Amino acid sequence: MMGLPDAEAAIGVTRRWLERFVIGQRLCPFAAAPYHANRIAYRVSEACTLDGVFHDFLVTLEECVASDPREQETALLILTRALGVFDDYLDALDLMERAVNEAGLDGRLQLASFHPDYRFEGAAADDPANFSNRSPLPMFHLIREDGLAAALETYPEPARIPARNIRHLRRLGLDRVRALLSGD
Repeated sequence: MMGLPDAEAAIGVTRRWLERFVIGQRLCPFAAAPYHANRIAYRVSEACTLDGVFHDFLVTLEECVASDPREQETALLILTRALGVFDDYLDALDLMERAVNEAGLDGRLQLASFHPDYRFEGAAADDPANFSNRSPLPMFHLIREDGLAAALETYPEPARIPARNIRHLRRLGLDRVRALLSGD
């Protein structure tokens, strides 16, 4: 990442990543509908500290719960200045998951994680499978479980999605994955 993006640039790069990669490669078969219907809330945290990110996460969480699901199905909190180190991000992810649980929202909201250096436990750093959770910037994704449950009912064998993504990304190979992400 060259320099620190402002909020508009962070949202732009995230939208392009969703379009080209997540939706374009069908990594998440449920992303296209809220994306095209403009039901994704993009929130940017320019906080430099974990306390600041946590505050922004709680605000995003509150907005997500209070919003009408027909207008905001899901929310992305995009970080532009904090948690660039993957291990720090994982520690913060634990904190955010506890916050969802302590707010009594377990079963109502699910938290998904994305980071530019995402690496599955036991995977090599250059394993293309890691790119299923790699994003242009660190982010936390809040997903309404009722909307996800409805989508899962119409999708054949949703439990196979992660394994399908791993096979697909490995078949593409590291060079092709990087080319797709760069827009080539």
